[in-house]
Amino acid sequence: MNQPLLSVVITIFNEEENIQPLLQATYSALSSLNYEVILVEDGSTDRTVAEVKKYANSRTKLIVFNRNYGQTTALAAGIDHATGKYIATMDGDLQNDPSDLPNMLQKAIEEEWDVVAGRRANRKDGLVLRKIPSKIANWIIRNTTKVYLKDYGCTLRVYKAEIAQNMGLYGELHRFIPVLAKQQGARMTEVDVKHHPRIHGTSKYGLSRTFKVMADLILMLFFQKYFQRPIHLFGGLGLLSFLLGSAISLYLLVLKIMGEDIWGRPIMILGFILILGGIQFITTGIIAEIIVRTYFESQDKKTYRIKTIFLGEISADQ
Repeated sequence: MNQPLLSVVITIFNEEENIQPLLQATYSALSSLNYEVILVEDGSTDRTVAEVKKYANSRTKLIVFNRNYGQTTALAAGIDHATGKYIATMDGDLQNDPSDLPNMLQKAIEEEWDVVAGRRANRKDGLVLRKIPSKIANWIIRNTTKVYLKDYGCTLRVYKAEIAQNMGLYGELHRFIPVLAKQQGARMTEVDVKHHPRIHGTSKYGLSRTFKVMADLILMLFFQKYFQRPIHLFGGLGLLSFLLGSAISLYLLVLKIMGEDIWGRPIMILGFILILGGIQFITTGIIAEIIVRTYFESQDKKTYRIKTIFLGEISADQ
């Protein structure tokens, strides 16, 4: 079979009642395209796998995990097995609408976007437990990462394959996929998409994920600014801490020379802590630099990505 134009990666977990309408809607929406559908079953405990086998067509792949790994890992597995020129991602709970995919794909092709992200224009979720926390999280992520998308929580997106397959997904970073794509220099835009209320099954998300999102945000900010130069972060903090501790110690030394008793003063303990902390930060920075160099050099990875090489009248896209 020729290389499909679009690979649609759908993550599913305990969605047995949604499988038939999900596949029917997806096949109908993509009927005019050369496509493949990749379903990643993330360790369901119900009849999800049986339902997929019952209703899947010849263009459908099913990847079954031996246990539940989480949405990010499921997305990574689906993307790894995708063969299309473009890769779309969507949830398997029927809240995303596959009928939006052809227009998103057309926009990506005609306007040469690397990522076309969905924005749930009329979101059908609860206000207190879903919408308000999501708006707060979106605002924080948008203004700290400087990647200006309005809806980071919408899984419905279309990517060029080379962008999707080089994002390095792991942990629980699926909410930060646009940030990971931006680190590769991806051009992205956002379009309004349909959103439906959940009819079958239960939501896998709650307020507890807020703390995970904030922790992952710290990691993403580190990746954005210091991944290739961690010594700039740890070394800077270390030098500042060491200099403050040294200044305090020098001040106490002067007091001691002048005959004052400095033993037991809280500021003396603070000075010692700052000096030791500074040494630890600097040491951590050096170790992190060694790890980063090992990461790139052992795998022959480059610290850059070339978009185009121009040779006379010939240009080659990389």
